[in-house]
Amino acid sequence: MVKIGLTGGIGSGKSTVAKIFSVLGIPVYYADDAARRVMNEDPEVKKNMLRHFGKESYTAAGLLNRPYIASLVFGNPEKLELLNTISHPATIADSEQWMKRQATPYAIKEAALLFESGSAGNLDYIIGVYSPSALRIQRIMHRDNITREEVLQRMKRQIDERMKMKLCDFVVMNDEQQLLIPQVLALHEKFKKSAGV
Repeated sequence: MVKIGLTGGIGSGKSTVAKIFSVLGIPVYYADDAARRVMNEDPEVKKNMLRHFGKESYTAAGLLNRPYIASLVFGNPEKLELLNTISHPATIADSEQWMKRQATPYAIKEAALLFESGSAGNLDYIIGVYSPSALRIQRIMHRDNITREEVLQRMKRQIDERMKMKLCDFVVMNDEQQLLIPQVLALHEKFKKSAGV
């Protein structure tokens, strides 16, 4: 089975592209959702979180205290790096197990931090979703109801969008000038052929 990565900066439209692949019957692993699940369920991850971030890391119900963790790592690169060294390997292992269970010609892992987390190396091809930054800023402000400054802070935490696209095997343009569905359909056919279907 061919393993595909799907990435792009915040507000690029990764989720929209992932949903089109889903409609085509292709399973999609959403790394953000999986990371939340892993942080709540993996005993080793919980142990490490409690050891490094304290008992406030989890609520009384045993769920990750996201606002508390966010308050610790925001603006603190060392704490953010520590959090990533706990969550990324566990999520990457989870995605690899998930990939093994799929029975389609190809499957997709959708993740904003595909290169940053080190999980790109386990994939056969990587699709980048590109949108101009002005459009991304507008989308995120509207979607998350936050200020331009807050959007720029979030964008700063990811590698440069143009650099990210150069690292990808394929780029889907989501600039509101080109239609998404024909671009995704062309990739769908390419990946099926690659898988020998």
